[in-house]
Amino acid sequence: MSAAADTATDVRGAALLDRRGFLTLAASAAGAGLALGFHVPAAAQAQAAAGALPPEVNAWVVVRPDDTIVIRIARSEMGQGTLTGLAQLVAEELDADWRKVTTEYPTPGQNLARNRVWGNFSTGGSRGIRESHEYVRKGGAAARMLLVQAAAQRWSVPAAECRAARSVVTHQPTGRTFTYGQLAEAAGKLPAPAAADVPLKDPKTWTLAGQRLARLDTAEKVTGKQVYGADLTMPGLLNAAIKDCPVFGGKVKSFDAAAIAKRPGVKKVVQVGDSAVAVVADTWWRAKSALDALPITWDEGPNAKASSEQFAAELRTALDTGDAVAGNTVGDARAALAGAARRIEAVYGYPHQNHATMEPMNATVRWTPERCEVWTPTQNGEAALAAASEAAGLPIRQCEVHKIHLGGGFGRRGAVHDWVRQAVLIAKELPGTPVKLLWSREEDMQHGRYHPVTQCKLQAGLDAQGNLVALQVRIAGQSILAGVNPQAIQNGRDPVVFQGLMPAGGAEAAIGYTVPNLLVEHAMRNPSVPPGFWRGVNLNQNAIYLECFLDEVAAATGQDPLALRRKLMAGHPKHLAVLEAVAQRVGWDRPAPDVRGQKVYRGLAQTMGFGAYVAACAEVSVDKDGELTVHRIVAATDPGHAVNPQQIEAQVEGSFAYGLSAALYGECTVKDGRIVQSNFADYPVVQMRHMPKVETVLVPSGGFWGGVGEPTIAVAAPAVLNAIYAATGKRIRTLPLKHHSLKA
Repeated sequence: MSAAADTATDVRGAALLDRRGFLTLAASAAGAGLALGFHVPAAAQAQAAAGALPPEVNAWVVVRPDDTIVIRIARSEMGQGTLTGLAQLVAEELDADWRKVTTEYPTPGQNLARNRVWGNFSTGGSRGIRESHEYVRKGGAAARMLLVQAAAQRWSVPAAECRAARSVVTHQPTGRTFTYGQLAEAAGKLPAPAAADVPLKDPKTWTLAGQRLARLDTAEKVTGKQVYGADLTMPGLLNAAIKDCPVFGGKVKSFDAAAIAKRPGVKKVVQVGDSAVAVVADTWWRAKSALDALPITWDEGPNAKASSEQFAAELRTALDTGDAVAGNTVGDARAALAGAARRIEAVYGYPHQNHATMEPMNATVRWTPERCEVWTPTQNGEAALAAASEAAGLPIRQCEVHKIHLGGGFGRRGAVHDWVRQAVLIAKELPGTPVKLLWSREEDMQHGRYHPVTQCKLQAGLDAQGNLVALQVRIAGQSILAGVNPQAIQNGRDPVVFQGLMPAGGAEAAIGYTVPNLLVEHAMRNPSVPPGFWRGVNLNQNAIYLECFLDEVAAATGQDPLALRRKLMAGHPKHLAVLEAVAQRVGWDRPAPDVRGQKVYRGLAQTMGFGAYVAACAEVSVDKDGELTVHRIVAATDPGHAVNPQQIEAQVEGSFAYGLSAALYGECTVKDGRIVQSNFADYPVVQMRHMPKVETVLVPSGGFWGGVGEPTIAVAAPAVLNAIYAATGKRIRTLPLKHHSLKA
């Protein structure tokens, strides 16, 4: 047993484990102790034997007497389909009847008590499947082996004579059968096989995984049966509305609780930490209405005069002066630029953006001096548990978090659990009473964790023949890790900043071009707006910077954009393969057909991020009044293995809706230290009439596991921007597009 696993076992009897210690434990154990959990702890087995629980086969698989198979999924479902995809992988190795499969979430408290058998609960960075596929598949395979062994023992025959298929074990020489439901209790009592002795199927033989199966969560969403955090209710529930200081870094100076104490339904007014005030009432609307009427005086602090204009000026200065940290260096780009026959230069910029999840932040908490329970939509149950423990003032073992399907995550519900902390602090003021905190849309818009603001200066050096011999990329702007996990900053370097621009051969987010002399660097500047991991993260703007600038180089040298990329992509076969797949599908070598008499133009983009290779071609038109129409986007993706092609297509389509919303409209501005935008009226998203036809070209090459939820977001904007240039001759270097006129 590993040291990490020993530590996890000891935690169950510890008096107190602080949040940082727990998260450190979680990180170290994620890859260390996962194979240890196929045994069922004695307490759980005793419960099953007593009839309190259906019998477990192992931690991943519960089979009920009616042959219903419950597959436990640690990762969070937020619309991306991870729940179904992981269930497919487990069911594939289990040889289960898919018609009888359902799922449930284990809790992070159970995970800790069981030596982190379910591994990492974090769902972000398109890692839900790609980082857990092996051990969840082994969980399913081990369960199948136990069921087969249980059947063999019942028949007193060798296990090699038995075969599992569609939730039935058959003794092949005699044709005798047992269903999984008949075998589950006996199988759960058998010693679990060692992880090394659990073989996995070759993906070429898959019959469930790799198939276009319907999602397991669709029916309940369509019928309204699905309960989200905002819907949750329980006996005695009270509701809370909260208002934080509108200026980042500000505090509460004073408030007059007596002014609203007699309003209908109001139960309590609570200061939450240094910077927020909440009202608790019998209904949320009464709490919100009373909060709006509550006199509050704010100490706005040192950021009261901060503005987007100030941030932009600081970033512009950082593009040319001050220290910068290198993220990717090949040759000597500065010297090659100085000696180049010709130089091309451009400056791009990307704004702050909000996650804008459909469901605002919320959590329901019941606190007593002995225990704290939280019900919340979260992308990371373990991080939510740590936040709850810290706010509750209780040991981890006396706290629990019950995960609920998310009404959108996009990174907002992952690394930072500020709403959980707030909800626990409020519930502590009403011991034993469940309290649901629900942020208003305005609170959610103005107190988020925002996509980082950056600018980028790119310089290309060309030789006398027009070949690209040098490229310098200087990014000036915000570091997400500096605001979320400062300990991860090493020697001033935030590796997340360089997504899509990392050295070739990297498994996560490598550049797809070979340039003899390359320098990618970052001048860190962190404004007062708190940053966060926003779906697609830094790959979004980095793909714009690089892909649009390469189109500028192509135009300046009279080269076809595809031909230039092909020339630079020697040695990058997977990058090139998705680009070629897109070019072939759209017929790049032929003009795009007109649409309703309107001339259509094309733009290309490609990148690599979250372990996958993606490319896109956008087809757009711009009418005489400057009205942009994005008619069609063709996207190719190579995630290595495709667990559910239908879900991948849905993710690609959804990612373009998200990416186009950001490109066309997405901008959060700061005035007097506070976010100006407050709702969808001034932070719009793409409507159905704006949405292009999306065609997904799936080219899984096998041999690796990449993500699908985020990579294609990054190619939406640059493909459209490059098509706009082809249509108008106008080069758009700052987003959103709503600020630019495309009129001739």
